[in-house]
Parts: sequence; structure tokens; C-alpha cells
Amino acid sequence: MTQQDTRNTRQRTAIRDAIAKADAPVSPKEILDLAGEDAEGLGLATVYRTLKLLVEADEIQTVDIPGQSARYEIAGKAHHHHFHCNTCDKVFELAGCCGHFEELTPKGFELESHDVTLFGRCKDCMSKAGGKRAKAKPKAPKHDHKHDHAHEHKHDHQHDHGHSH
Repeated sequence: MTQQDTRNTRQRTAIRDAIAKADAPVSPKEILDLAGEDAEGLGLATVYRTLKLLVEADEIQTVDIPGQSARYEIAGKAHHHHFHCNTCDKVFELAGCCGHFEELTPKGFELESHDVTLFGRCKDCMSKAGGKRAKAKPKAPKHDHKHDHAHEHKHDHQHDHGHSH
């Protein structure tokens, strides 16, 4: 075994161990931070190359969070879902699955798989905010204020364009 092979094996082991120790899906940058102490000369390009090899070897798997770069976790875990903190961007594993997704599937459709990600704020970010909940943007205007909403209906008939229904 050459010195280069030994270094590659040490780096690969450090990267895999960092993912295993994280106990949650981690980004390549987080992996570099976690594994860097155990693997001399480890850089982000090496992390990406090694992640590709580990995925191909089915040692780790990709976790896709909508709107985020890929994250990685150890392969072979029991089916589970994730929680993404909108404040710190950390991703946490959720135990198990609530199931029953077949009941939500439209009639005549066949469900092949599912992936659920919950979005919110983690307990650390809640603590930093003094436990205050983030102000959610209301989806519809509340009617506990006084003004005329008649303007909301001014476009009701513009979509007809002379077509019969």
C-alpha cells in the first residue's frame, strides 16, 4: 500500500466516521469541519469526491431537502423523515413515520415512495429568540380590522373573455 493509498483510506474513514457521528444529515462543509481534525490535508474537493464514492458503495445516502444543497447520512437506517430549521439551516432526523400516505394518494394512483421534511425553528434557535415564536405571515387577511375589502372582488369577471362554460 502506497503512502497515497494510506492517506486516501484515512480520509475516507474520517469522512465516513464524521457522517456516522453526526447522527443527522450533514452538508459537505459540515463534514469537512467534523472530519478535518482526523484527516490531515483534507479539503472540500476531496470531501465531494469521497462522498461520491461512498454513495456509489452504498455506505452513505443522499438526503434531499427542498431548496438546500444535498446532505448525507449513513445508509441502511430505518425509514424516517427530517426537520429543517429555517433559522440555522441544520437538519434533524425525526423518529419513524406517521404513515397512511396511501390514504392521501388520489384515487387510481399508486404510491411508490414518499419523503417528508418539516420546516420550522429548532429548540436552540427558539432559545436564542427567548422562546418567542416566529411571526408567521398570515395566509389570508384577518377581519379583526376595519377597512373595506370590496377591492378584492374587482377582477371576478375578467377571466370570462367571452367563452361559454
